[in-house]
Amino acid sequence: MAFSGVPTPGPVQAVIFDLDGVLIDSEQVWDEVRRAFVAERGGRWASDSTARMMGMSTAEWSGYLAELGAGDSPAEIAAEVRGRVAARYGDAPPLLPGAVAAVRALADRWPLALASSSPRALIDLVLDRSGLVRYFRETVSSEEVARGKPAPDVYLEAVRRLGVPAGAAVAVEDSENGLRAAAAAGLAVVAIPNEHFPPGAAALALASARVAGVAELTAEVVLAAAAPR
Repeated sequence: MAFSGVPTPGPVQAVIFDLDGVLIDSEQVWDEVRRAFVAERGGRWASDSTARMMGMSTAEWSGYLAELGAGDSPAEIAAEVRGRVAARYGDAPPLLPGAVAAVRALADRWPLALASSSPRALIDLVLDRSGLVRYFRETVSSEEVARGKPAPDVYLEAVRRLGVPAGAAVAVEDSENGLRAAAAAGLAVVAIPNEHFPPGAAALALASARVAGVAELTAEVVLAAAAPR
């Protein structure tokens, strides 16, 4: 393992990343794949479908697509959509500029975890193919907890596995529901607003630091997010 950070007393004991929209440019990929899937099966996409599914667990969004008239069982829907997204990623997941450098730098200082709404199979695929797997001490999919984002479950499980208090961890998030999930879990939050689906002002106000992209994420930004306001 390449990570060297260990929990230490102080305002920050761990950093927890989201995956989609923070490390990889993929939120629009999920949206395009789901939209096409629903259309092919004669379902009807609602005006708020994209926003509603941001942060949903696999069980939640596959069930929702079934409600839209996509046919098949939720399990069959999930398998087909996962496969299509994986095919879009190919051998080179669409890493955002600066993602690798930011992860490496923070892993030298703190233990890192990943708290993602992506299915476990896609988390593992992205981290393995990008070479980032070595930097994360723990990874959690919302498939492995009771509720997806904006519920706090995936973040609470991440800090539990790391063995640090939620109040001593900093989350890095891009989406409306992700920001709400991290804040509800009691983490300080760095916002990297998603350019394709920007979060609203109320959700952004939950973050105590904001950067334009992951390339700007530094230890100083993390510490600023954790500083008392």
